[in-house]
Amino acid sequence: MTLIPSNSSEARLQHLTRRHFLRDCQIGLGGIALTAMGADRLTGAELSGSPLAPRQPHFTPKAKRVVYIHCAGSPPHLDLFDYKPELVKHNGKDCPDEFVKGKEFAFTKGMPKLMGTPRKFSQHGQNGTWMSDAIPHFHGIADEMCVVRSMYTEQFNHAPAQLFLLTGSPRPGRPSMGSWVTYGLGSENEDLPGFVVMISSGIQPSAGKNAWGSGFLPSIFQGVQCRSKGDPVLYVKDPKGMSRELRRQGLDALQTLNKLQARDLGSPETLTRIAQYELAYRMQSSVPDVMDISMESKETLEAYGANPGASSLSNNCLLARRLLEKGVRFVQLFDWGWDFHGTNPKEDIRDGLTKKCATMDKPVAALIRDLKERNLLEDTLVIWSGEFGRTPFREGRTAKGQVLGRDHFPDCYSMFLAGGGVKGGISYGESDELGFSPAKDSVHVHDLQATILHLLGFDHERLSHRFQGRDYRLTDVHGKVVKGVLA
Repeated sequence: MTLIPSNSSEARLQHLTRRHFLRDCQIGLGGIALTAMGADRLTGAELSGSPLAPRQPHFTPKAKRVVYIHCAGSPPHLDLFDYKPELVKHNGKDCPDEFVKGKEFAFTKGMPKLMGTPRKFSQHGQNGTWMSDAIPHFHGIADEMCVVRSMYTEQFNHAPAQLFLLTGSPRPGRPSMGSWVTYGLGSENEDLPGFVVMISSGIQPSAGKNAWGSGFLPSIFQGVQCRSKGDPVLYVKDPKGMSRELRRQGLDALQTLNKLQARDLGSPETLTRIAQYELAYRMQSSVPDVMDISMESKETLEAYGANPGASSLSNNCLLARRLLEKGVRFVQLFDWGWDFHGTNPKEDIRDGLTKKCATMDKPVAALIRDLKERNLLEDTLVIWSGEFGRTPFREGRTAKGQVLGRDHFPDCYSMFLAGGGVKGGISYGESDELGFSPAKDSVHVHDLQATILHLLGFDHERLSHRFQGRDYRLTDVHGKVVKGVLA
């Protein structure tokens, strides 16, 4: 039996529900790319009041754009940035009961054994920043880096920890950091997305596409995933036999229908759909050019370790620079393979870490140098992090094996910032002598989020969006700006 709504209001609600279902079944931005490349842009309907138009923040920003390099799985910070001689001294001894009693770990039960780093540490830069031999290319950029050694989070499993870091909540459904930034600032290039995502090492982050989703913000602000190998955006090409003129006519007809629906129903997602169609049309011409790293010099390719046509973090770092140059507001790079439990030789903090870092520190260092040489680093914020840290003791499952690994650890970890209004060449915060908790200037995940937004010119308490009767923000109801890292 079909129930007929008794009034126009109920009919409108029923209609909205159907429309929202159809809207949510879209297959992504690439699937709605409805245009072909050509020498000249055809005259077509121009979108007025674009949601990605540049906007001013609350106050003068130090940073105008962001590149966030996320090492998914979380690197062993005690073997990279946080040197603990006392932990080395007590290597192999039982963990002090006060550090583990009543605490829950991902894969460790009972009384674990302390594990000092097997890596060699040395000091670099004018202020003597400690770094290990696993990241030799970072040694040369120490004076650009602000290493935070007192980070902590509330989540110890990958997906919720990634969501907490990137959306402010351990549960799916909230807008990602890149979405908040483009929501607040718009984009500087109407022909490219404001928020671009690239993945290396072949695996999506544990949080999946929620890590760059727009949540309850209009979907135009979600991250657009691009690839460094093959077509930059899947399904972006026109069907065979479809001329550019016919495709433009189709787009114009769709826009007319969408505008009628927007007028009648008032759904903001209808306006978003119009903007997505038009952005996809413009991307047909802009994306292939900006994603072609073969246009770079041999010296630049060698500096990054990039190989045109390949899929790698090296290629993605170089592409990030090209995208930032073209006005993309937020570039998010995810690199899988940093979950060093010690369950196989690739996860050993000795040879395994050396090999994995060799794919990362060279291109990241090259990116920072390249941005500086092009006078972009001063207003580009570079962020390098995992979702949590690794334990100061051996992981329980592998404690008796020959491979050395560490368990997940939310209580204390290290990450670094560079450029974009951040003090270079400093270490901020300290962990205790064994690395179990922050001992000085602790920084919560919400504090990091508040600081990033501050550098971009936002009061994190005022960058909000009303949803289901409440104002939401990236930092939820927490967070304070870490003034000690500001230049």
